[in-house]
Amino acid sequence: MSQELPHDHVTKKPVVYRIPGMENATIRRDVEYRTTDAGALTMDLYYPLGSKAGTPLPGIVFVHGYSDAGIGMPKVLGWPRFKEWGICASWGQLAAASGMVAITYTNREPTADLFALLQHVRQNAAALSIDVNRVGLYASSGHVPLALFALMREDRDYLKCAVLSCGYMLDLEGSTGVAEMAKQVGFVNPGAGRSVDDLPKNLPLFIVRAAQEQFPHLNDMIDRFMARALNLNLPVTFINHPGPHGFELMQDNEHARETIKQMLAFMRFHLLS
Repeated sequence: MSQELPHDHVTKKPVVYRIPGMENATIRRDVEYRTTDAGALTMDLYYPLGSKAGTPLPGIVFVHGYSDAGIGMPKVLGWPRFKEWGICASWGQLAAASGMVAITYTNREPTADLFALLQHVRQNAAALSIDVNRVGLYASSGHVPLALFALMREDRDYLKCAVLSCGYMLDLEGSTGVAEMAKQVGFVNPGAGRSVDDLPKNLPLFIVRAAQEQFPHLNDMIDRFMARALNLNLPVTFINHPGPHGFELMQDNEHARETIKQMLAFMRFHLLS
């Protein structure tokens, strides 16, 4: 039997940075993007206050690399769907307050559902008031492998940038850490066997590394990724953040707020300029 979650539960925590008025974002909830045998899959869209229907704005998709039907998500535990977590809601509000449309969503099959969502957004961009040619991705931790795979697809030209925070990246140079962690905790790893060379050469990336990372070998994955990205001269912005994994939620100080602010500035520069 599910129980009421405490107020400081991870699913309720918002990001520690705020913009005045961000709570006034206009939210379209539970917009269907795919129908499955198990029921409809839906997305929430966060719009800037006062934005006009029919006026296209850039979009940010917050990638969901675990399944809502997986461990940690079932209703029996009383956990909300990922799009209803505090981190998703607050990032959505921040993006909207920064002039963009944020998209969070439910899923069952993370890889197929992300591509279905992206296709739906592109095909219905006018009705959703989204600029089909200005879309970015945000992903953190175990959601990053799916975001990277999306960036490697041939039909990726509409994706203009990506923010990847404290992420499990790619298994490079014979390493197996991403595959092992994916099996252990349940995120998808559709880019297994791919390399940094498979990424587009002109797509800006914002990579965050937590200097006080508590998960073994995760920073080694980021370091190998960065070394190859620099060797290829990819357009990468890198921050070695002075804090732990999950700093966006757990580290309520100026360092964390500044890093989040820089993430938003990066998105704004590449999607609104």
